[in-house]
Amino acid sequence: MSTGPKLRVALEDIPAYLPGKPAVGGDGAPAFKLSSNENPNQPLPSVLAAMERALRGFNRYPDMGCSQLIPAIAARLGVPESHVATGTGGVGVIQQVIQVVCDDRDEVVYPWRSFEAYPIVTQMVGARSVQVPLTPDEHHDLDAMAAAITDRTRLVILCNPNNPTGTAIRRAELESFLDRVPGDVLVLIDEAYREFVRDPEVPDGLEIYRDRPNVVLLRTFSKAYGLAGLRVGYAVAHEPVATALRKVAVPFGVSQLAQDAAIASLAAEAELFERVEHITKERGRVLDALRDQGWPVPAAEGNFVWLRLGERTMDFAARAQAAGVVVRPFAGEGARISIGEPEGNDLFLGVAEAFRS
Repeated sequence: MSTGPKLRVALEDIPAYLPGKPAVGGDGAPAFKLSSNENPNQPLPSVLAAMERALRGFNRYPDMGCSQLIPAIAARLGVPESHVATGTGGVGVIQQVIQVVCDDRDEVVYPWRSFEAYPIVTQMVGARSVQVPLTPDEHHDLDAMAAAITDRTRLVILCNPNNPTGTAIRRAELESFLDRVPGDVLVLIDEAYREFVRDPEVPDGLEIYRDRPNVVLLRTFSKAYGLAGLRVGYAVAHEPVATALRKVAVPFGVSQLAQDAAIASLAAEAELFERVEHITKERGRVLDALRDQGWPVPAAEGNFVWLRLGERTMDFAARAQAAGVVVRPFAGEGARISIGEPEGNDLFLGVAEAFRS
């Protein structure tokens, strides 16, 4: 007697992606969601206007080739249009990258702890994760990552800045690492938080990719541009890789609403980046306060901070939630706290101070 269809064995152990919990306050108390690295600002009026215009065309399929968005991105970055490929947010682009280079039992090398989607999308295609632990100070261990590359390695992922620890790879060490990677191994530099970087020694990946055909960059409109709910990201890569990425993209995956909002956001960058600057200054204030409290907080180059809490992680998350702040805990490791509204940041700092004492 049949027990049902046979599913792929590779799916059995895929870890579940855990989204940040919504903020729910009790008894009318304020609640702040600092768990998902979202931009706390509402969309700009000019972006909302573009979205409202797009709403009138929902009876039609979106522009599958993103024929207006891709030129806008290429012009903004100073790259050929043929080097740009779009996807359904950063996760969609990561999945496209793995699909174009990995077959069953190929290997993907990446740091750990890092972005939760890496092991999920790796296992989805039947490839094997090679997780390289971070250094004690929460950075990529580039020497160990280079040593982990074998003849089965097809992809190396660098998260710069790293999610959730916020640490970043500087120019000299990045160049040195890339020199050790075989030319037939693709290197994905995940720059989802690039716009929040303020360390001048952390390079813009565009400077790196231009002379390295085996490097692909990931960027997104979800974070600095505040379009997390619309799911639009993109890759920048040399033409053979970018062409392959476009082949495996979900047809019509990037909605017209997302495309038009992204184009409007590029046009409004000056105003948007003023908001980003406010977020980075608030990040600095939070970091200073945590260090004054005695927390050994690593340098933060994203729109979040990281507390290494070990076995106390879930207790800390529960106390924060009781105070009206939702953080992102990683059981047994630590908690990532997004930079949100100043009031929410202050509530978090109060929890951290009480927990530290």
